[in-house]
Amino acid sequence: MKQYVIIGNGVAAAGCIEGIRSVDAEGRITVISAEKHPVYCRPLISYYLENKTDLQRMHYRGDSFYQDNHAEVIYGRTVSAIDKDAKQVTLDNGDTLSYDALCCCTGSSPFVPPMQGLETVQNKFNFMTIDDSLALEQAVTPESKVLIIGAGLIGLKCAEGLHSRVKQITVCDLAPRVLSSILDDKCAAMMQKHLEQNGISFILGTSAKEFSGNHVTMQNGTALDFDVLVLAVGVRANTALVKDAGGNVNRGIVVDDACRTSLADIYAAGDCTEYHDISSDTVKVMALMPNAYMQGHTAGVNMAGGEAVFDNAIPMNSIGFFGFHCHTAGAQPEGCEMYEESDENHIKRLFVKDDRLTGFMLLGHMHRTGIYTALIRNKTPLSSVDFDRLRIEPQLSALGSAYRDKVLKGAV
Repeated sequence: MKQYVIIGNGVAAAGCIEGIRSVDAEGRITVISAEKHPVYCRPLISYYLENKTDLQRMHYRGDSFYQDNHAEVIYGRTVSAIDKDAKQVTLDNGDTLSYDALCCCTGSSPFVPPMQGLETVQNKFNFMTIDDSLALEQAVTPESKVLIIGAGLIGLKCAEGLHSRVKQITVCDLAPRVLSSILDDKCAAMMQKHLEQNGISFILGTSAKEFSGNHVTMQNGTALDFDVLVLAVGVRANTALVKDAGGNVNRGIVVDDACRTSLADIYAAGDCTEYHDISSDTVKVMALMPNAYMQGHTAGVNMAGGEAVFDNAIPMNSIGFFGFHCHTAGAQPEGCEMYEESDENHIKRLFVKDDRLTGFMLLGHMHRTGIYTALIRNKTPLSSVDFDRLRIEPQLSALGSAYRDKVLKGAV
């Protein structure tokens, strides 16, 4: 009986379990979970703070998921080392587990840059896990003034989640705009205006220089008092286990399209990896839940002796704040053409190069955007579809019968 070990218990791990079981119904699967929770949807932790969901509904799979897949989970433990020669892992309590195939789904961890006096702040939190959300829930009161360092996806979702629970929220970021990793200046300005209309204040283009208890001085001299601090500056891929075992690591664990690392019988999937972005033809870390699942499933199939590849990855984000939605995907390569339509309430930007849709930014306009995503992911020649119609409105009729039959019906 084949022995499978999965390090981590997020969405990538769930995909890995299901990938293994699609090929091997008998092998033993052991999952090592640092968190003491079944696999859940991390983006929902802000909705928990808003009382829009509960812990049960945050689960990514049903209560019997592990039992149905004959997977054992070791909760509350981490892996301290991988011995690639002995093909075993050592846990933080000294126990060892042998494997025939191993998958690292170790995710990422908060990155906190050096900030003078940070140790003097008593009520400081990250915002990446259920436990972070539960801790914040206990710390805030209706009179709390909250400072969030980081105006990216994590920081802004935290702001939305806390909005109805606290008196004041201020978000600061070294970047000059919100969501700087996915939005350009015009799109970010529209999103910031919407957030400000919902009571979120911003200090942009600067960051914290020095803390003294519940008082902070920014690099530009601005001073601010707060009760609760949330650190949402960014994340870093957890690569140490593979690196220490001698595997190839850059910003993330290096994997191929089959999700293999450079080490024999060791795979990796999810936020801890870096892989090929077909929209920009670059290799990067793409910490995205749909990609994590597809990578995990691919790894699982290959671990069990099947054949699978994940070779059409693109960055994509679909997110909303206070009812205003934003969807981005792909890239804006140098020399691309841009199609735009906009008014006070929405922006659509489509990026085209070499007869391909390479990326888009959509704010306040979310109708059938999966069609645009499919055009990017499938590298569809725009000359083969009615792109003049698609630019105005994504619609299946503009794709042509041959494309619809191949992509939507699975015809050869």
